[in-house]
Amino acid sequence: MPEVGAAGEAEVLEILRGVKDPEVPVLDIVELGIVRGAEVDGSKVTVRITPTYSGCPALHVIEQEIVAALRQHRFTDVSLKTVFNPPWTTDWMSSAAKEKLRAYGIAPPGRVEAQELVTLGRVPRAVACPYCGGTNTSVESEFGSTSCKSIHYCHSCHQPFEQFKAI
Repeated sequence: MPEVGAAGEAEVLEILRGVKDPEVPVLDIVELGIVRGAEVDGSKVTVRITPTYSGCPALHVIEQEIVAALRQHRFTDVSLKTVFNPPWTTDWMSSAAKEKLRAYGIAPPGRVEAQELVTLGRVPRAVACPYCGGTNTSVESEFGSTSCKSIHYCHSCHQPFEQFKAI
């Protein structure tokens, strides 16, 4: 008898919690908000995903790992559907996921400010250091090891750190 509905989707989501983001391995793709849902019909599953941004270099690896993880279980027919609307936002990340980032040494993103205009003379918001919690920090580079992170420096504990950008 085919599994259809919430029970089948819950099983798929539990399996996909084992797939880590290759660029931020402390987070899985479900808690990151990349996985939008799944439809299950027996051994067939379709997973809906939204990339963190359209040019994400890790997307191909994530797609391969989704298929491999599901095939290791009872799913023989796995398909992926990429959904771009609505676009992914860091607001989809839970506070638990943001705490995992902080514990890993990456400052978590704040809330995305709706309709925020970026002006040339803008004063950047203070970012709390994930090591000491101090806010006497400065942006060293808008781009870190990946496009979704920026590099900061803490003037209190003298540690460089990355921040996951609010998108």
